[in-house]
Amino acid sequence: MASLSQWVQGARPKTLPAALAPVAAGTGVAIWQLGEQSGTVDWALVVPRALLALAVSFSLQIGVNFANDYSDGIRGTDDDRVGPFRLTASRAAAPGTVRTAAIGSLAAGAVFGLVLIALAQIWWALLAGAAALAAAWFYTGGKKPYGYLGLGELFVFVFFGLVAVNGTAYAITPHPSWVALLVSCAIGLLAVALMLTNNLRDIPTDAVSGKRTLAVRLGQRGTRVLHTVTVLAPFVLMVPVMVAQWTVLLVLLALPLTLGPVRAVLGGARGRDLIPVLGRTGRLELVFSLLLLLGLCL
Repeated sequence: MASLSQWVQGARPKTLPAALAPVAAGTGVAIWQLGEQSGTVDWALVVPRALLALAVSFSLQIGVNFANDYSDGIRGTDDDRVGPFRLTASRAAAPGTVRTAAIGSLAAGAVFGLVLIALAQIWWALLAGAAALAAAWFYTGGKKPYGYLGLGELFVFVFFGLVAVNGTAYAITPHPSWVALLVSCAIGLLAVALMLTNNLRDIPTDAVSGKRTLAVRLGQRGTRVLHTVTVLAPFVLMVPVMVAQWTVLLVLLALPLTLGPVRAVLGGARGRDLIPVLGRTGRLELVFSLLLLLGLCL
């Protein structure tokens, strides 16, 4: 039976910045929009909805991690793995138990989402929520998982960028803006960088097991170039936002955090040497989003 420590490892806490970042950024956008529209911010409205959005995001992230652990484990994809600990492949937990944990996490996300939708009275968001749940499960689950077809990065960009940022902002204030669009693209690209780091590390084992991720399709060179673009492009996307709100210049304080991941990836790091890069890329996304939140609040 898996220990508590192993379950925590299985939840892959290093990926949680990808869940926190879009909520922080979306909250910042909403606060900025409220300030622009009325000059005041109703914190009694903002805080509970932001926390609910965070609960949704965390639950879905943990759920997709467990679902990935279960689906890859029963397929044998993780039998020869150099990445983080996996519950199913290591046989620390029975596949059915891991599947139950995945379903439970996704169900919790659905409940939090329903509460948020009811508070914000945005019932159309039920469709987005259902799509997010399906995307979480079928990344590596089902007969034809899209993660095995090289579409994982696209779905991450959509759901952990466009949907999560704009959904958070809209749940707080129903006024879409070009700032929200640019911010969601920036956060989406950083989430893609996180996945590319993971898939770059796993190219050798994924290629053998038939998992045709985008990294496998692009190869070492192409994946390393794309990773660099996804790490640096978010700062370029923020230039128009900086013009509109000069305090967003704060995000430039995160620029030095790009040096470590970019240097390691372009320098040819492979296998276990990419595990620290995963943490640094997650830290970059987290710091970027928090500085953006602060800049938009100011």
